[in-house]
Amino acid sequence: METLNGDDLCFPQLFNISCKKLLQHHADNIFIYILLSCISLLTVTLNFLVIISISHFRQLHTPTNLFLLSLAVSDFLVGLLLMPVLILQKGGCWFFGSFMCGFLSLISYTITSASVGNMVLISADRYVAICDPLRYPNKVTQRKVIICVCLCWACSVLYNGVMLKEFLKNPDKYNFCYGQCVFLVEYIAQVFDVIFTFLSPITVIIVLYMRVFVVAVSQARAMRSHIAAVSQQGSVSVSARKSERKAATAIGVVVIMFLITFCPPFLLDLSGQELVLSSEFLTFSTWLFYFNSCLNPIIYAFFYPWFRKSIKHIVTLQVLQPNSCDTNIL
Repeated sequence: METLNGDDLCFPQLFNISCKKLLQHHADNIFIYILLSCISLLTVTLNFLVIISISHFRQLHTPTNLFLLSLAVSDFLVGLLLMPVLILQKGGCWFFGSFMCGFLSLISYTITSASVGNMVLISADRYVAICDPLRYPNKVTQRKVIICVCLCWACSVLYNGVMLKEFLKNPDKYNFCYGQCVFLVEYIAQVFDVIFTFLSPITVIIVLYMRVFVVAVSQARAMRSHIAAVSQQGSVSVSARKSERKAATAIGVVVIMFLITFCPPFLLDLSGQELVLSSEFLTFSTWLFYFNSCLNPIIYAFFYPWFRKSIKHIVTLQVLQPNSCDTNIL
C-alpha cells in the first residue's frame, strides 16, 4: 500500500480528503512552466497591441477591424485568465475553491465560444467583401457589426450558462477528492455541443473560405488575361501566379491552423473517453486549443501593414501625443 506524506498532497492539512499531486521531474517542470508562461505573455501582448491599435486610430475604425477587435478581446482574455490558471493547475491541484471552479469554467467556455463566433463573423465579412464588393459598404456597416458582435458575446454567455447550469449549482459534484475541478456532461449534451460549437462553425468557415478562394483565383486569372492581352508581357503571368499562391496560402493557413488547434479537444468530447485518456494528453489538447488565441493575432493582424505601423507608434509612445488618433496608419 502506497504511503503518502504531506509533500505529495495538494492540501497537506486535509490528509484524508486531499488530492494527490502529479509527480514530475523538477527540471522538466521548470522548463514547461517557463515555456507556457512565455506563450501566455505573448498571447496577451499581441492581442493587447491589436486592441490598442484598432481602438486608438480612427482610420482603423472599419467594420472588418471591429470584428478583429472583438476576436482580439476574447483571445486577450484567454491569455490573461485561462492560460495562467492552467499553468497554476499544472501540478494537478485546484487551489481556487468551488466557486472559482464554476465561475472560471463558465468564463472559459464563454470566451471560447465567443472566439469561435468571431472567427465565423470574420469569415462572413471576408466572403461579402470578396464576392460582393459593390454592395459590401451597404451590407456591412459599423452599426450592424456592433450588433453582431454584441449578439455573439450575449449568445455565448446564454448558451454556456444553460450548458453549465447544473454544474454551476454544484461544482463539487464530480470531484473525487479535495483539490479537483472536474466538469462532466452527458454524452448527448457533448455531442450537441460539438455539433453546435465545432462542426457547424468549421463547416461555415470552410465553405465561405473555399468560395472566397475560388472567386479570388478567378479574379486573378481574369486580371492576368486582361493585362496580358494589353501588354503582352511575360512578367504578368508570374505576377498572377504569385497572387494565386498568396491567396491559397493565406486561406490554407487560416483553415488548417484552425482545424489543428480546435479539433483535438472537441473530438475528445465526441469520443466520450475523457476518463480513460491520460491527464497529460488532456492538458496538451487544452493548451493546443488555447494556443489558437496566440495564432489569431499573427494570422489576422500581424501581416497587415497598418499593424506594423501602429506597433511602432505604440512602442515609441507616439500614441500619447495630442491628436495621435488621427495619424495616417493606412
